[in-house]
Amino acid sequence: MTLASIFTDFWQDQLVSNSRQGLFLVLIGFIGSFAFIRMSTRIMRSPRISWWPGSVVSEGGVHVHHLVFGNVFMMVFGALGFWFFDSPPWFEICAFLFGIGVGLTLDEFAMLVHLEDVYWTQEGRSSIDAAVIAVAAMALVFIGANPFEIDTSSVEDTIVSVIAGGIVLLLVIGALLKQRLYHAFFGFFLFPIAIYAVCRLAKPNSPWARSRYRDRKPAKLAKAEARFSPDRRTERAKERLRDILGGSTEAIYEAKLADRKAREAAQAQIQQRADDLAAAENADPRRAPAPTDAGAGAP
Repeated sequence: MTLASIFTDFWQDQLVSNSRQGLFLVLIGFIGSFAFIRMSTRIMRSPRISWWPGSVVSEGGVHVHHLVFGNVFMMVFGALGFWFFDSPPWFEICAFLFGIGVGLTLDEFAMLVHLEDVYWTQEGRSSIDAAVIAVAAMALVFIGANPFEIDTSSVEDTIVSVIAGGIVLLLVIGALLKQRLYHAFFGFFLFPIAIYAVCRLAKPNSPWARSRYRDRKPAKLAKAEARFSPDRRTERAKERLRDILGGSTEAIYEAKLADRKAREAAQAQIQQRADDLAAAENADPRRAPAPTDAGAGAP
């Protein structure tokens, strides 16, 4: 009863009174569906679990990816959400189901970008980054952050707000061109972060580096390649986080699987040798029988 009372108070005082229940349910549906579908795909990869249902494949052999269901969910329940905007609880139900569709779609965000199945490749890691950024964006908006707020109290304030917003947008675009995605995202809400990203070195494969470093400043490109090497500490930490959230890439998974099979084979060989030695000892006719207590005192 206490838990139900706390949830009711939170729903009424923090969500309904501030008209945030829709965004909250979208966020919950998104996190839940993304977590479930990642768990499902990782279970399907496991050779030890055969009972888990696999992918949806048509009779013609076409693999229907879950982003298809996500797009359908977003279209259907997004439209119904507008229809039931002032009709609880249907509006809340549509918001939750819309969030499920967002999770299913963003889980295969990399496929939408590359137009091929890169789910377990290094390129597919962008789906995890997109999901993290989407969750952070919805969470920040949920707690009240609004990067597009414009002061309309006077003409001068409106002009200043528009100019400031334009400057922030340009800084964010600059951060994106330098391939500093997280800096660009958080720069929307805290513009000093976007300024920091624009002033820093671009990543070697970014559009900024390709257009401004390669031919014009080769020394700076070499510096960027040294600075953003694949084995740097921050990148290793990001990869570990991506492994935790989304599973290993295909190459890493195959290496781990081969290593596990090799260890299991070695253990099986050791056990087989032990069994063979035990069987040989039991079958050896020259092996003297162990003395018994009854015959120990015989003359």
